Amino acid sequence: MTLNADPQELAKFSDLAHRWWDTESEFRPLHQINPLRLEWIDKLSRVSGKRALDVGCGGGILSDAMARKGANVLGIDLASKALKVAQLHAMEAGTPSVEYREIAAEALADEMPGQFDTVTCMEMLEHVPDPGSVVSACAKLAKPGAWLFFSTLNRNPKSFLFAIIGAEYVLNLLPKGTHEYAKFVRPSELAQACRAAGLTMQASRGMEYNPLTRRYWLSDNTSVNYMFACRKPE
Repeated sequence: MTLNADPQELAKFSDLAHRWWDTESEFRPLHQINPLRLEWIDKLSRVSGKRALDVGCGGGILSDAMARKGANVLGIDLASKALKVAQLHAMEAGTPSVEYREIAAEALADEMPGQFDTVTCMEMLEHVPDPGSVVSACAKLAKPGAWLFFSTLNRNPKSFLFAIIGAEYVLNLLPKGTHEYAKFVRPSELAQACRAAGLTMQASRGMEYNPLTRRYWLSDNTSVNYMFACRKPE
């Protein structure tokens, strides 16, 4: 199997691995939006007592939060250093019911098909060569009736202005070079990938940010950051 990963992307996040749990670091936006994402995910899928998979978990910010909500969580990624940070944080914080593995979603789908009640894949699709392959793997990993959540960045002039020029170069919310515009995924493209994987679209939400108040909130505006909630048919 050809690994669906970009070595440069993996190196980029590995180099920053030691800063994942510094809430004032480059990962501050992830810490700030995590409660919003978690609330939306939990409202729809009720993660407590469920088996959850976090694909592209990085340092474990969402994995850890779902575990603290009562889910039994497996976080997977291909960035070795980020996973070590996630494991160390889980040990230090005493996070219950969370484990991490260095494995691709496609490989895990062959190993553990139909095993998860909730599958999340947040802020990852814009970093891989073939987003559709990841969506398909997530669908294969989900149980019938399971909820699946994807978040990524829309591809249009506004998202280029806000997510790259604004976030990386003006506001310094993210390290320069974090995102590559050509890899952004339009909602129509993600919807097509979900349909091709046999998933049924249930809801979508946008993520907005006010640089003056430094506040994030969910809305119906999917023009820049957005999330999809899908289900695998029973």
